[in-house]
Amino acid sequence: MSTTFNHRTQPLVTKLLHWLMLPLLALVSTANLADTLRFERDGLTTSALGGGQDFLPVEQAYQLHPEVVNGELVMSWLIAPGYYLYRDSFSTAAVDPDGSQQPLEQHFQGGVTRYDEYFEKEVEVYYTATEVRASLPATAAAGVVRVQSQGCADAGLCYPPRTQYVTISGSALAVSDSPPGDIAPSSPGGSESLALILVFALLGGLILNLMPCVFPVLSIKVLSLSQGHLSVHRRHVHGLAYSAGVVTSFIAVALVLIALRAGGQALGWGFQLQSPGFITALVFLFFVMGLGFMGFYTAGLRLMNLGGGATGGTGLRHSFLTGVLATIIASPCSAPFMGTALGFALTQPTPVAVVVFAALGLGMALPFLVLTWVPGVLEALPKPGPWMEKLKELLAFPLFLTCVWLLWILGHQTDADTLVAVLTGLVLVTLAIWLGKGRTAAGKVVAAVTLVAAIAIPARQLTLAQEEQIWEPYSQARLNSLLAEGRGVFVNLTADWCITCLANEKMALASDEFAATLKGADIVYLKGDWTNYDPEITALLNANGRNGVPLYLLYRAGQRQPEILPQILTRTSVISALTKK
Repeated sequence: MSTTFNHRTQPLVTKLLHWLMLPLLALVSTANLADTLRFERDGLTTSALGGGQDFLPVEQAYQLHPEVVNGELVMSWLIAPGYYLYRDSFSTAAVDPDGSQQPLEQHFQGGVTRYDEYFEKEVEVYYTATEVRASLPATAAAGVVRVQSQGCADAGLCYPPRTQYVTISGSALAVSDSPPGDIAPSSPGGSESLALILVFALLGGLILNLMPCVFPVLSIKVLSLSQGHLSVHRRHVHGLAYSAGVVTSFIAVALVLIALRAGGQALGWGFQLQSPGFITALVFLFFVMGLGFMGFYTAGLRLMNLGGGATGGTGLRHSFLTGVLATIIASPCSAPFMGTALGFALTQPTPVAVVVFAALGLGMALPFLVLTWVPGVLEALPKPGPWMEKLKELLAFPLFLTCVWLLWILGHQTDADTLVAVLTGLVLVTLAIWLGKGRTAAGKVVAAVTLVAAIAIPARQLTLAQEEQIWEPYSQARLNSLLAEGRGVFVNLTADWCITCLANEKMALASDEFAATLKGADIVYLKGDWTNYDPEITALLNANGRNGVPLYLLYRAGQRQPEILPQILTRTSVISALTKK
């Protein structure tokens, strides 16, 4: 019996997954884009990208103040608190009117050594301030010097390399982000450098196909075409359609990045992975694809446009969308040579950046293009048979491992509650698919409701995780300090394994009305987590005659003796206690 990917599907669940899963990716991306575009002049708001952290625009984080002293260009850098500059990223060059550049010898101050996760080695960085000296040529009494630097924030954002131009006219110096008008435009290193960058981009895109998130997609697409008995012309067209999907998607990413950077955002490849919502959507996507590869849900391959239909009237659309999908799922991956190409692209004018991103896309599409255009290559693959089913199942495991990696990232970005919500959603997706295999109408309705719940539960938790935290961690020192100031204090002693505690927090302490009441009454909310043993929390419990949680204490303004609230709270009772005079 020959093995094919055109299995019978469950129409209802197929449609529901099609209408819920893929639009979820689009909605998350759109929401992130809208949130990302909230740019303020006083700071860079990146709540969707960095868990609510506000990052400064690059010109405020790193301020350059140059002067010429004894034939040297002295570049004094003022660095905002929590930000740093890389020593090895500084470069200076004298710029001639024709655009050619002459590197200058640099002299540095001592910096701080730290391990850098991006470079995976010890690097020297500068905090607060530093001074870089560059020896000027004898003819530089009037001229232009290009200054390049790069920095990061301790909170996790790294800015792309930044290029500035210092115009020297006697004792007068001016700093700008673009070369003066009398300087011929030229990319650093000239056209030969651009050609080398395009080679790097092509190689980087090519290597992306070996990444565990992309390789299964390409493999299944190749197998589906190899058994489709297509004519040579149709194979050529399918190869072009897939390539068009990949290259178009890379260009779209480039245009989005350029637009965001023009609005002041310091972003690079993979910026969407700084969004918990986007990571959650990718986890669901990879998980559903893995289930399809394993044969648990045979419609999964068709849903993702990876299997059948290659010979049908919509086959070309499937190939194009497979290219789009391959680009989406490549976003967690980075390959050798990509960093150099992307770093160059994001410092160049828009046409150059688009060309570099297109080269990345072409590199990623190249293997499939070769398979469909070079005569005899596709025919050289083993003939269809049961081995294809085993290979398909094996390719599910890289997808599941990618889910694990993405969940690890999500855990670092959010908290355990969000991880539990996402894992619950995955279980419910599996249950919905299983229920959808039934023949009864009732079973299909239950499957639909379960699938909606699978999406709604993590979406709700992600919304809650992004809300502003209204409490401070409890410590005896913080409580003593607030009481010494005569402030009102509400203390919540809780634990993750305490069901009553969690119910009270959901029902009474998580409402907007409760938060507004705290603010209106000028009461500070302290939360003590007793999930793990804490001697300070144990001491406070014992001091109030308790040996377990929950315990709710209300210190009214100017009083040092607390009022103990009931163990079962309601929204009305707790607000009444907070507003009681």
